[in-house]
Amino acid sequence: MTAKADWKEVVHELKDQVRVLKDEKAELQSSVKEKESALKRTTQKLENATEDLDKANEEIEQLKKEKEPPKEKDPVKE
Repeated sequence: MTAKADWKEVVHELKDQVRVLKDEKAELQSSVKEKESALKRTTQKLENATEDLDKANEEIEQLKKEKEPPKEKDPVKE
């Protein structure tokens, strides 16, 4: 009868371990979701900053072109 009691104890311990592992799994999945959300937000911020930088560079180039004096024809070559 002790062998039967030992098996029951082993089964009980295994069930406890399974429960603990399920809880740990749920915590890890939650942590992964939080990190994925943070990564997505950061990626969106980076994309927006890159777009803003591209637009600013385009505006700078446009202003440089507007500021340049018009090229005059060289009278010697004519």
